[in-house]
Amino acid sequence: MDYKKPGKETPIHRTNREFTVSAILLGIILAVVMGAANVYLGLRAGMTVSASIPAAVIAMGIYRILLGRHSLLESNMVQTGASAGESLAAGIIFTMPAMILAGLWEHFDFWTTTIIAFAGGLLGVLFMIPMRRVFVIDSPELKYPEGVACAEVLRVGEISTNAGAETSSGATLVFQGLSVGALFKVCSSYLGLWKDAVEWSFYKATHVFYFGSDISPVLVAVGVVVGLPVSVQIFLGGAIAWLLIIPFMAADPQAGPALDEAWRLWSTQVRYIGVGAMIVGGVASIWKVRNGLITAVAEMSTQFRLKREDDNRNDRSIDISGASILSLMLLCIILIFGVYFILLHKEVGITALITVIMFVMAFFFTAVASYIVGLVGNSNSPVSGMTISTILLTAAMIYIFGYGGTDGMIATLGVAGVVCCVACTSGDVCNDLKTGYIVGASPRNQQRMQILGVLAAAFVMAPVMTVLHEGSINNGTGGIGGRELAAPQAVLFSSLVKGFFGDGHLPWDMVMWGVYIGVLLLLLDGILRMMGSQFRLYVMPVAIGIYLPLGLAVPIFAGGILHTFLKGKTESETPKAQKRGILIASGLIAGESLVGVMLGFLAYMNYTSQSWGEHLGVIDYDSVAVTALLLVMIWLYRKSVKTA
Repeated sequence: MDYKKPGKETPIHRTNREFTVSAILLGIILAVVMGAANVYLGLRAGMTVSASIPAAVIAMGIYRILLGRHSLLESNMVQTGASAGESLAAGIIFTMPAMILAGLWEHFDFWTTTIIAFAGGLLGVLFMIPMRRVFVIDSPELKYPEGVACAEVLRVGEISTNAGAETSSGATLVFQGLSVGALFKVCSSYLGLWKDAVEWSFYKATHVFYFGSDISPVLVAVGVVVGLPVSVQIFLGGAIAWLLIIPFMAADPQAGPALDEAWRLWSTQVRYIGVGAMIVGGVASIWKVRNGLITAVAEMSTQFRLKREDDNRNDRSIDISGASILSLMLLCIILIFGVYFILLHKEVGITALITVIMFVMAFFFTAVASYIVGLVGNSNSPVSGMTISTILLTAAMIYIFGYGGTDGMIATLGVAGVVCCVACTSGDVCNDLKTGYIVGASPRNQQRMQILGVLAAAFVMAPVMTVLHEGSINNGTGGIGGRELAAPQAVLFSSLVKGFFGDGHLPWDMVMWGVYIGVLLLLLDGILRMMGSQFRLYVMPVAIGIYLPLGLAVPIFAGGILHTFLKGKTESETPKAQKRGILIASGLIAGESLVGVMLGFLAYMNYTSQSWGEHLGVIDYDSVAVTALLLVMIWLYRKSVKTA
């Protein structure tokens, strides 16, 4: 797609430059920033959000304000690199913390974590390239909601007569949200002006009742981004666990405070119902894409046999060459084999076995992740279910071949770490390539940018997780797996491997109840689909809600309701208010997350937080915390509906 240059009366000129030094540098910077922010968000809330749209808006704003030009292709390149950091964060935080939680590591090993992140992310890029045509171009049933939305943002910023004002306004909204999110986190977690959570619990005979909510704009922002349907399903899962199941379970009033008893029942029993439901959701997701998998395998074998044409920058059919793909794949396999070899005490047999398992599953879940992203978007991709499936299948194979104990746990988590990075990154690549296809970008340049983004982000994963973990321990919140950094997926995966190979115990009766609930949800969703209902009951969001603390689900649900209020009174108002709301929410996520990382660093360096709330006598009032969060929500709403 070519854009004509405007007349002399237009002060901001357009350019067709794409893979430039400025785009590369800005893309790498945002890959690191978005990666660090999503590490915090993922450990706290159990999910990450797409960085594509906020990164695109920031890039367009910088090009217009600082460089005095519109540059759609450069801005697209920047968001391509930035989204690599976000996707890689999801792959790493879901798996590598499990090494510590399972007692296999005392701290995050920098080179092991970095190599797994880089090699897994790179494999995700490489596996996706031969599948680009079948998933991005030749599959009209795949709508790519987030990829199309990002392309629309880029195109509006390029061709609108008011593009400069709209782009500048969008970037301003992101930075305003970032400032508010950062200030809120400083006031609550560092200055101690109000609580991070409000909770109420009491005994009724031999039963315990609980309700609570985290006081966190970042969780409200997640709800605004994912929308009401997903938010409702997450809250439904939390309500099933905390408001239905726990009150019906036998509690011991003599065991201690009601609050502690409610958390004990959830952490030792009820959350494993979510595990069973996640297993059902993962299997169901794979079954849905069975036809796409067959097509993807055929496409990959065909693409490697094709003779590559010479590079033509304006030809949107040119990918990285097959020889380059094979060479880089070989490098990844060597790196991963070396890491496994060292982790498994230089035992060649089990190292070779899990390397083969890793490669097969990585390819398989590349197709799964790409297909699902095309259907429901990157933020809604059930990576947890894919990783659970990987752990179960890997553990079974390792057991069949006679391995177990510590080596079995390390091998299983090692495979899961790489495959999770592959699934997250490949889905992100597919989404970005769809955006690029719409706006006329070069696939080859996008793939190069994705590789650079993965490389840059890989080097910050271990340091950021170390800072957050050690800092959380120093400030008394328990490290990763504690109250602030719940890390639900990592806790789940560590429990699974300890149950298979260690001395851990899984409450299999609760897991089976989760399986029954998952099957019931599938049946109910099928009925809703046949009835033509717009509301659906997807298994994975409900399962995540069961597995997460209720305090996380409540503000996410509130954000989903806020997203609905942003629809406006007329259809013409809907896109504008919601887009503004999502940009502000993206800023809130980045602001609170980055300050969370910085506060973790201060705690890591043994700098203690302040306690001004205690001195002022307001820290014990739940109303202060709730009011502070409501004020942020009101501000977000008013800024979103305000006419630009």
